[in-house]
Amino acid sequence: QIFQPLHTLRAAEKELLPGFHPFEWQPALKAVSSSWDVGILDGLSGWMSSVEDVPADTIARRFRYDVALVSALKDLEEDLMEGLREQGLDDSSVTGFNVTIKESCDGMGDVSEKHGGGPALPEKAVRFSFTIMSVSAQVEPEDDEPASSPVIIFHEMKPNSELSCKPLCLMFVDESDHETLTAILGPVVAERDAMKESRLILSLGGLPRSFRFHFRGTGYDEKMVREMEGLEASGSTYICTLCDSTRAEASHNMVLHTITRSHQENLERYELWRTNPFAESADELRDRVKGVSAKAFMETQPTLDALHCDIGNATEFYKIFQDEIGEMHARHGNSPPPGREERRRWRAALDKQLRKKLKLKPVMRMNGNYARRLMTAEAVEVVCELVPSEERRQLLRELVGLYLQMKPVWRSTWPARECPDQLCRYSFNSQRFAELLSTAFRYRYDGKITNYLHKTLAHVPEIVERDGSIGAWASEGNESGNKLFRRFRKMNARQSK
Repeated sequence: QIFQPLHTLRAAEKELLPGFHPFEWQPALKAVSSSWDVGILDGLSGWMSSVEDVPADTIARRFRYDVALVSALKDLEEDLMEGLREQGLDDSSVTGFNVTIKESCDGMGDVSEKHGGGPALPEKAVRFSFTIMSVSAQVEPEDDEPASSPVIIFHEMKPNSELSCKPLCLMFVDESDHETLTAILGPVVAERDAMKESRLILSLGGLPRSFRFHFRGTGYDEKMVREMEGLEASGSTYICTLCDSTRAEASHNMVLHTITRSHQENLERYELWRTNPFAESADELRDRVKGVSAKAFMETQPTLDALHCDIGNATEFYKIFQDEIGEMHARHGNSPPPGREERRRWRAALDKQLRKKLKLKPVMRMNGNYARRLMTAEAVEVVCELVPSEERRQLLRELVGLYLQMKPVWRSTWPARECPDQLCRYSFNSQRFAELLSTAFRYRYDGKITNYLHKTLAHVPEIVERDGSIGAWASEGNESGNKLFRRFRKMNARQSK
């Protein structure tokens, strides 16, 4: 080796450097340079800056998408070769690989330095990251055999760990600032679209192999999905990012809905909204496009985010608990609604009880950990001690009991394996749950229902049937990564009281 010419040595050294692996695309990616030895880019690269532009001290940093994917695949090299061996596949008979990618994107509030001098800027950040969920091998059939289906050689066992969640782009942007967000993610979307049409040639296990990528944007909370897909904000009458139901419809028919929305349809509806071909009034037009009033920017997979579903539903139960302590069900239509003071008393009683019996400190904003502890059979028993009538206690127990039966189905990574019984009973349970809401808890759900409760009742079985899992595709890995980001910034989130 020592006597090889210098340039071959240099190439060998480069192969060994982290993150630099020669690869090529066939056909070459549109509008993406073919160089493979690129490191971290300025997030605004790819936008021509004019003389007038104030050079923003960089507000974003990112990897080029294809370079990041290659690096992630190289990290998995041993696992992939091991997977081929386990499936008894011969290296030379494998023609190509399919890679499924989960994309996540989430805004983080308040990431300003806590102890530095200087002005206190309300800094916000957005992180975009991806996880390789599975890799399958396409096996070359023998001459007379029909083409075989792909064989899965790698499955991410911990799809929600921050370790499997690779950051692609970090930006100091407020997620509500649609213009800046789309400007920075623009090149990422362009690269992603280019990669869909092409295949990657990369050496793995000493042989060049070809990879095709399938991107699924599922790690978004509802706010981000609505922003990316051009829907109205989450307070809209169009309650759902999966179907066209309005809030009133969803509260009367709680269970029977089908997923209808898609990225393509959102683009078509935006064109209708923009051109108004039938010269309709604003209300008629809005009803025709079902609340799509901006151009869909990035394709997301219509699904339900398990983490935020947990949080949204726990928030809702927290309010039901207060209402039950205050005996809201007993109020008649003509009695005045409870005042702010009265509600505050119910809430204080609930918080005090939860703290005393469950050591559950009140939080300013519901978070995942609080939600998980609040939604337990134990917590309900504690709440029931404050509910005056035995009849209401039974109803409350039944409601939470049903919820606890339903929850594992959208939380677990492999529901068919981990909770098959609950999966089978899901539709039955959700129907009974809906029945309880529209009768015993009618005071709260007459003509209204929250977005996540609608999705929990109406869409879970269909998504599980389509994707095999909801939990695995959730945004949790990205959220855990946010924690690391704060850690690296030497910056602590405001803790609860």
